[in-house]
Amino acid sequence: MQIEISTRHGELSAAQQKYLSDKAEKLTKFGRLMAIEIAVAHEKNAWDVEILVSAEHKHDFVAREVGPTPEAATDQCLHKIENQLRRYKEKSQNHKGDVPQGGYPSRSGDQAQPGEPS
Repeated sequence: MQIEISTRHGELSAAQQKYLSDKAEKLTKFGRLMAIEIAVAHEKNAWDVEILVSAEHKHDFVAREVGPTPEAATDQCLHKIENQLRRYKEKSQNHKGDVPQGGYPSRSGDQAQPGEPS
């Protein structure tokens, strides 16, 4: 997986770049990610951080936050991205309503199975 950090109107120290890279690597726990792009901009007294995550099958996730430091804005941004990735993973793994092979559709509250008294 590729992690790219770019800055606009300002520079990040080596420690700040390492912090952002380490935090972005934690997103790999969700799997199936192709690339992570972090764009940091320094505007007046605030830092604007935008994170773009590209996942398999052309799914992109974007989050943007403004904070007093790049680390604070990145933490808030990563929280948003993690929520998006978590919801996407749950949605892709949710097979509710699927008919199992050779079985009956998933059981709901008011449907009786064949052979059971209703």
